[in-house]
Amino acid sequence: MSEAAAVALAPPRTPLVVHAARRFPRGALVAGAIFALVAFVVVPVLHLAVPAGHPLHLSDYFVTLVGKVLCYAIVAVALDLVWGYAGILSLGHGLFFALGGYAFGMYLMRQIGRDGSYQSDLPDFMVFLDWKALPWYWQGSDSFLWAVFLVLVAPALLAFVFGFFAFRSRIRGVYFSIITQALTVAFMLLFFRNETGFGGNNGFTDFKRILGIPIATSEMRVTLAVLTGVVLIGFFVMARAIVTSRYGRVLQAIRDAEPRVMFSGYDPVAYKLSIWTLSAVMCAVAGALYVPQVGIINPSEMTPAASIEIAIWAAVGGRATLIGPILGAVFVNGAKSWFTVAFPEYWLYFLGALFIAVTLFLPQGIVGLLKRRRAGG
Repeated sequence: MSEAAAVALAPPRTPLVVHAARRFPRGALVAGAIFALVAFVVVPVLHLAVPAGHPLHLSDYFVTLVGKVLCYAIVAVALDLVWGYAGILSLGHGLFFALGGYAFGMYLMRQIGRDGSYQSDLPDFMVFLDWKALPWYWQGSDSFLWAVFLVLVAPALLAFVFGFFAFRSRIRGVYFSIITQALTVAFMLLFFRNETGFGGNNGFTDFKRILGIPIATSEMRVTLAVLTGVVLIGFFVMARAIVTSRYGRVLQAIRDAEPRVMFSGYDPVAYKLSIWTLSAVMCAVAGALYVPQVGIINPSEMTPAASIEIAIWAAVGGRATLIGPILGAVFVNGAKSWFTVAFPEYWLYFLGALFIAVTLFLPQGIVGLLKRRRAGG
């Protein structure tokens, strides 16, 4: 048989897009399509095309809220990779989120230029503290590409060094959770100090522009929210590819029986360190997207409560599901937005009661509940 005939008789090759789509359950594909429709079409149209007085118009506040919650959803997926699939409960992911925000916030502060209150080339807080020049670690912060580099590399380096010593020392379980929280508190106290050059307790704020484009416009708000949605989808697809691969199966084996994995000839340290570092970078990217949309970054993002809340998002939605933490982040932060306005004094009580209820009655979270209802129906 000739080569041309063999090619003609060969079964058609499956397109790459179709092959990738088969890795996802049909329900996930439908949910993804609905999410894309809402985030990329409905929200921009209702915000930009519908007049402000119309009942269907989405306000600037709502668009900013959507972008903020999408940033939180990225962090929730990042935590699910290490907690849900590798069994590493981190109570310090708020640190990596904040570091990404500060790294990009430095660039945003330099973009203010002489439009600040003191009309100086230095950030306002440095002028107020009588600084005469930028510290050495601020050099290059006026470059967008350098800011992106810092967002990716600084948290990755910290996570790698910390994880290397922690995992090599076989610290795991509640002990690992405690030292991650201690690390976060240490950095929070460091960033609270004015002499560190990060704005003290006020942090960075009053941003004006990105790449010379004003931030406080409807078009920029929608652009940032849509960009955050794109990044969330990209990270979700990447995470799904990871957990369904051989690498992901080894991670789950480490989660369930790490000594057996070691006796089988695998090195758990390398697997845990790599997924831990990747998770930190995902949080940092979320923080960098968060800052221009919310308009502020300060050490409060590093508080222990902030990192514990991230774990609550994953637990409420359902660990080791990827989609569950996204649902948990949306549900908890949506409830927070309403509670802190209607009943601000009861929000922490509600959050604690929610976590206890999920732990006792919904150990698999919202996703587990939906699966049981679907199986029963």
